[in-house]
Amino acid sequence: MRRYSVDFKGFDRPGRQGGGDIRSVKVMIAGGFGTGKTTMVRSVSDIRPLTTEETLTQASAGVDDLIGVADKSQTTVSLDFGKIGLNDSLMLYLFGTPGQERFWFLWNGLFKGALGAVVLVDTRRLASSFRAIEEMERQQVPFVIALNVFPDSKDFPAEEIRDALDIPAHIPVVSFDARDRASSRDVLVALIRHLKERSAVAVEPR
Repeated sequence: MRRYSVDFKGFDRPGRQGGGDIRSVKVMIAGGFGTGKTTMVRSVSDIRPLTTEETLTQASAGVDDLIGVADKSQTTVSLDFGKIGLNDSLMLYLFGTPGQERFWFLWNGLFKGALGAVVLVDTRRLASSFRAIEEMERQQVPFVIALNVFPDSKDFPAEEIRDALDIPAHIPVVSFDARDRASSRDVLVALIRHLKERSAVAVEPR
């Protein structure tokens, strides 16, 4: 099992010192095309995020799968970047990945140094995030599944989605609204908790 050195004491208590200097952690925001990655980075970032969105044109017809996101007018072509301090001693640097298959070649470089990831899932289009989940497993990056609630999304139980995506029981599956800062922050807290739990298991004597 991969071993981690994670100590984020008091990370989920805003304004509370965790002790020591500021700890910086790289977190990936991944998922399929149109699952809300850019929206999440924008809503939760403490700074004005860097985005690389371009307008979808007729040239993308037949290339990008717009089923379920026909009203989408822009898309990320490189990465999104933002940051959020969970408390006075823990800073998360957020890197949003491009969702279209033609930009997946960028993922290898983006994932270098990442401690964990959030994989966004649109329950209307589960298959759109299969590739992102496979990439987490391939690169051995710990992750949580975040079900982005769209206005016309059906209310599926989290365990039903877990089964459909074949997600192991130890990986958290949470619902959230990518447009809402508090909701997006809760997803990041869930990821850090997951990392702490994995760290504790990794150092247990065998």
